Amino acid sequence: MQYVDYGRTGLKVSRFGLGCMRFPSDEGEAIKMVRYALDNEVNYLDTAYIYGESERITGKALKDGYRNKAVLVTKNPIWKVERHEDFEKYLDEQLLRLGTDCIDVYLLHSLEYANWVKVKQLDGLTFLDKMVQKGKIRHKAFSFHGTEGLFKEIIDSYNWEMAQIQINILDQDYQAGVEGLKYAASKGTAMVIMEPLRGGYIANNIPQQAKRLIEAYPEKRTIVDWAFRWLYNMPEATVIISGTSTLDQLKDNIAIFEGAACNVMSKEDMELIAKIKEAYESNKSIGCTGCRYCMPCPQNVDIPEIFKLYNSINIMKEHWVDRDMYRNNIIPLSLGADQCIRCGVCMEHCPQGLDIPEKLMEAHEGLLK
Repeated sequence: MQYVDYGRTGLKVSRFGLGCMRFPSDEGEAIKMVRYALDNEVNYLDTAYIYGESERITGKALKDGYRNKAVLVTKNPIWKVERHEDFEKYLDEQLLRLGTDCIDVYLLHSLEYANWVKVKQLDGLTFLDKMVQKGKIRHKAFSFHGTEGLFKEIIDSYNWEMAQIQINILDQDYQAGVEGLKYAASKGTAMVIMEPLRGGYIANNIPQQAKRLIEAYPEKRTIVDWAFRWLYNMPEATVIISGTSTLDQLKDNIAIFEGAACNVMSKEDMELIAKIKEAYESNKSIGCTGCRYCMPCPQNVDIPEIFKLYNSINIMKEHWVDRDMYRNNIIPLSLGADQCIRCGVCMEHCPQGLDIPEKLMEAHEGLLK
């Protein structure tokens, strides 16, 4: 495993980080995964208040001496904060869940325009400074879902030590993008990459043209390998987080990152990535990452599953299974897009800024064809 400087913090971190959002349902398996990662030179763990039981399970995994092996990262749920004191209230709850007295890196979660306004109104930046002084957190950071312009504004507004952004081979110019990555890194900010496979979409929905390109290329790698390699090729990408849900996935990812070095992509490699990107983008799709921030829906619409099925049929047009799944399993259980009343609650939490009601109608019509 390659280790790199974590911005100007003095920390040394593994280039691969374990995302703790998509743990398996079996708690014992989840604990086993976390400890396997730490025993195999992965020292970066990323969780959040909103990730269900993730913080509690991660805390259990860090007992028996494992806490000393980890750079522990979690995030404050800004949307639940109503007054300045709430920032620390939720942090204290997280410390209890995680079974620790100090969090290594603490993020203000999902800064986009509305959340950024709230942070300024409720003096969230002073909160971070106070928590460092109290010894409850060590390093100050944020995760981001917004425009490139807003990202640069936020970066320039405070002495951030880390920023977490979404980039992958498809989302090179999306949100902060590669331009934002380089801008923040040039200021000494550690840069952490989330959604490297766009919530598994890149790995699970490979267009036939992309498959042919990969198979014909002299250097033999899987799409997952290429997607990670494109990211760790960039020196500005400090850590690449992958939210694995099985031990086998974790082992595969760790193997990919063995010897992961910067500046290893040739001109021909980069041209291959560009062609692969074109192959994906030739198919209509909805840019949902499956993060489930939109859930639960007041009408019980299974938004992420519907988008997953719709994206799948757009990549594999002959794939009838997804349409049958929607017709025979989603709609009969009153989980379909036909139940949407356009209340807009989901849109308040979508990191991708999707017009979810409109996209649900598009998906509904496409899945019923």
